[in-house]
Order: sequence, then C-alpha cells, then structure tokens
Amino acid sequence: MVSRIEDVAQAAGVSTATVSRALRGLPKVSDSTRAKVLKAAADLQYVASPTASSLASGKTHVVGVVVPYVTRWYFAHLISGASEVLREQGFHVLLFDVGDEGPHRALLLDSRMLFKRVDAVLILSLRLHDAERELLRRLNVPVVTVGVPDDDWPCVRIDDYETTRQATEHLIGLGHRHIGYVGGDTVPSMDFPTPADRARGFRETMQRHGLTVSAHSVVMGDWTAVSGREVGRELLARPDRPTAVVAASDELALGVLAAARELGLAVPADVSVIGIDDHEMADLNGLTTVAQPVVEQGRMATQLLLSAVAGHDLGHEVATVPTRLVVRSSTAAPPASAAAVAEPVRASAR
Repeated sequence: MVSRIEDVAQAAGVSTATVSRALRGLPKVSDSTRAKVLKAAADLQYVASPTASSLASGKTHVVGVVVPYVTRWYFAHLISGASEVLREQGFHVLLFDVGDEGPHRALLLDSRMLFKRVDAVLILSLRLHDAERELLRRLNVPVVTVGVPDDDWPCVRIDDYETTRQATEHLIGLGHRHIGYVGGDTVPSMDFPTPADRARGFRETMQRHGLTVSAHSVVMGDWTAVSGREVGRELLARPDRPTAVVAASDELALGVLAAARELGLAVPADVSVIGIDDHEMADLNGLTTVAQPVVEQGRMATQLLLSAVAGHDLGHEVATVPTRLVVRSSTAAPPASAAAVAEPVRASAR
C-alpha cells in the first residue's frame, strides 16, 4: 500500500502542512520536528508528489537540456557532467535532442514543451534559431550555453581557434612543413561555430610560419571515426601526401590512424597525427591530442545555471576553459627525406 502524506503526519504527530514544509526544507519548522517527519517518511517509504511540490513552490526542479546529438562522444560527456550536478542538487533533466531537422527544427522547442515544465534551460553547442530565442525570452527562465557564446546568456567554452593553433604549432615544432588538415563539416541548420574556428586556427598558424596550405591538403568529414577513415584515405593516398595531419577531433584522428594502417603507413615514422578532445580511445591508441575537459564544462555550465535559478544575476559572462597538449606516440619528427627538402619556417608571430 502506498503511503500518503496523512500517514506521515499521523506517525509524526503533526499536521500535513508541517509535513509538507519539513520535507521541502522550508523555514518555521524546528529541527526536532523536521527530524521526526523525516524519520516517519523514511519508515513509511513516503515519496512526495513532485507535481504537488511544484504547484506549491512554483518550481519544477527540472532543467531542460537542448542538444544536437545525444549519442556523440562530446555531447554525451557534456550531458554526463550536467546530470551529475543536477542529481546532487535534486534536479531532473528534460532532454531535447533536436537532431538535424533543417527548417523544421524550431518546432521541436515550443511553449507547450517548456512552459511550467522547466526552471531553466541549458543549450549545448547549438546556435538557436530566432524563433527559439524569442521563446526563451518569453518564458523568462535562466539560460546558459556551452560552446557557443551568446549576447544574451552566459557561456562556458574552450577557445577552438587557440586549441587548433596549439595542435598545429606542436607539429611545426617537430619539424613538419607539409601538414594536412581533416576538419569537421557543419550541418547548415545547426550553424556550429566550432568547425570554422578550428579550420581558421590551422590555416592562420600555417600562414604565420610561411607554410603553404594547398587545396588538396584539407579534407572534411562529419566528425565521426568512420568519416575520418574515409577522408583520411583520400588525403594519405596522394603521392604528395603530408608528413603530418591535424584532425579537428579525436574521433576524426582515430579514423585517420585507421586509414594510415590500411595504406601501410607507419605512425609516426611515415605520418604524424594529432587530434583534439582527449577521447578515451585516444590514450588506448597512443594519439597525441589537445585535451579539453568536456565533463567539467558540463558541470561548470550547470552550476552557473542553478546559481541563476537561485536568483543570482550572471550577466553575459563567457568562461573560457583552458586546454592542454597531451603528447603520446602518434607524433614525431618527419622522415629524414622530408625534413631535408622542407621549406624554411619563419618564427611564429605569437
């Protein structure tokens, strides 16, 4: 038999109103009375109705998390970090997986799905459509973004340009002059800024060193390892293949490693490969990478969000999380034959 609030009140010898206040942590309940109520509730295995609690408090203790893809490594780890903080604070997640819906995506975020259902919204690496932004303004709930700076809301992110610069500088420092780039394409309806920022970080770093980036040395995948293998084969099968490759993500880089093996190339003796992220598989495959703390970004953004729910004004602050180079066995100096004919490199402007 399911216990009712009246059963808890009778066992504790107090009113149902006192039980409600004690279980919700509200003031004007003595420590001794609260202890009696909590013990009675535990003994009776009573669980308060979240619906009733939200009606009384005006809070749902639910946070909406909007994400482009649930299954991809980066987004799954952001969600993991966010969920950890939310659980600790007694909040629940309402997940909105918008996917690639083209012009119809805005229909996935509407007032019927959000109104009086969430206390706040966390946006993970997604630039919102105008209709979605207007909806969130009308709902007047706190919003924090991850990965995409916004004029209206706080953001937690890494510097994608700087991260790719670090990766490219590592290879140049080893003596590589002919460096290829495997980038991640963006879906037009998603409008991710990351692909363009990372590609620009590669190109401009090469240019600062007086190094050429040919049209054949840049290929684009879809951020997955399978795609990285496909475009990696295209890049590494060329007679003028690069001696090193910067990949825009570790998953793309892992695909490039697979392509190198299939083509009979030794890593790093024939070609060096560096990625970005520090995916779990990077360590297992000896992949040099520029590590970003993905789970921690999810935690940080959620802590900011709950602070706003508690009434603190966060402004439009952008928190940029540092990245770090992690050198493993996939990068080394270029083959002697390549180094002997390498064009001279100018000192970096940075």
